[in-house]
Amino acid sequence: MRILVADAFPDASLSELTERAHDCAYEPDTTTEQLPDKLAGCDVLVVRSTKVPASVLEEADTLRLVIRAGSGTNTIDCDTAAQRGIYVCNVPGRNALAVAELACALMLALDRNIADSVTDLRAGRWDKKRYSRAQGIFGRRVGVVGLGQIGLAFAERAAAFGTQVHAVAKPGRDQETLDRARAIGISFVDTLEELARTCDVLSLHVPAAEDTRQLIDRDLLTHVQPGTLIVNTSRGELVDEDALIEAMETKGVRAGLDVFADEPGASTGSIDSQLAKHPNVYGTHHIGASTEQAQQAVADEVVRMIDTFESGRVLHCVNLDTALPVQPDRITSSLDSGGVS
Repeated sequence: MRILVADAFPDASLSELTERAHDCAYEPDTTTEQLPDKLAGCDVLVVRSTKVPASVLEEADTLRLVIRAGSGTNTIDCDTAAQRGIYVCNVPGRNALAVAELACALMLALDRNIADSVTDLRAGRWDKKRYSRAQGIFGRRVGVVGLGQIGLAFAERAAAFGTQVHAVAKPGRDQETLDRARAIGISFVDTLEELARTCDVLSLHVPAAEDTRQLIDRDLLTHVQPGTLIVNTSRGELVDEDALIEAMETKGVRAGLDVFADEPGASTGSIDSQLAKHPNVYGTHHIGASTEQAQQAVADEVVRMIDTFESGRVLHCVNLDTALPVQPDRITSSLDSGGVS
C-alpha cells in the first residue's frame, strides 16, 4: 500500500513499514493545505496534529484509512470520511502515561511558580522571598474530569503525591475502571459542579465532543474556589477561554494548559492567544504525548494497525457504525479508551 505519514514518526517504525513492502512517503511538515496534492494515490494517511477536514477527504482519490497517531480524532472530519467509506482510527491508551506526566508537571509548576522563577533567574533576578511562597500539593483535593486511560494514569500519580483524588460518579463504568479507581482511593461526587466546589485542583481528561465543548464555562467557574488550579492536557475546545480569563482576573484562578482553542494545525507556526499570554497561565505547545517512549509505543501500534488493515481487519475504528466495511465479519472496533469512562 502507499502510505503518507504527514507528521513526525520514528525512523525505526518507518523502516518496518518499508520492509513490509509498503511505499511510504514521509512528509512530517505537511500542512493541511498541502495534503490534497500529497494524498494523490495514497491508501493510508497517518497524522498526529495535522488537521484533516472535509475538503481534504473529498479530494482524496484512493484513500481508505486515516490513522490518528494518538487518542483524539476531533481534528479529522469523521462524518465525511464515513460517507466516503474511509475508516478513521485512533491509537488509544499508548500515550496515556506521557500525558499524565505532563499534567502532573503543570500542576507542580503552578504550585511552585517554576516558570516565572526560571525566567527571573535567567534574567539575573534573585527573589527567594517571592518564590518561597507555595501551598504544596500534599493533602490537596484534586478533581479528575474523565476516567479514561489518561485520567486514571494522572489520578494514580496525583494520589502518589498524597492528594485526595475526586471524580464524578457515572453509571455504566466498566469493572476494570471501577477497580482501578478503588485501588487509587478516588472519592466520587454526583455532579461536575460539586467537583468544582469540592476541589482546589481540576485536571481535564475527556475528548472533544458535542457534550464536552466548553465544559469549563462561565457557569461552572462560578463554583470553583478562589485560587483553583485548572490543568488541561486534553483539548482546547473544553474551555471557554474568555470565561477562564475572567475567572483568573476575579478569583485568582491559575491554569496549566497544553492545548488552546485556536492553536496552529501544524507542528510549527504562530499563535495569537490572549489566554496563552495571561500571566496566570503556564502553557506548553500541545506536547503531552510527545515523549520518545510514548511516540514509539504509538508508532508500534500504527504499524500493527496497518498490518491488520492489509489483512482485512480494522482496529480502533471510531466511525465504524457509518463507514462502509470491506469485510464486515473481520472488522474489530475499539473506541478511544482515553475518553470519558
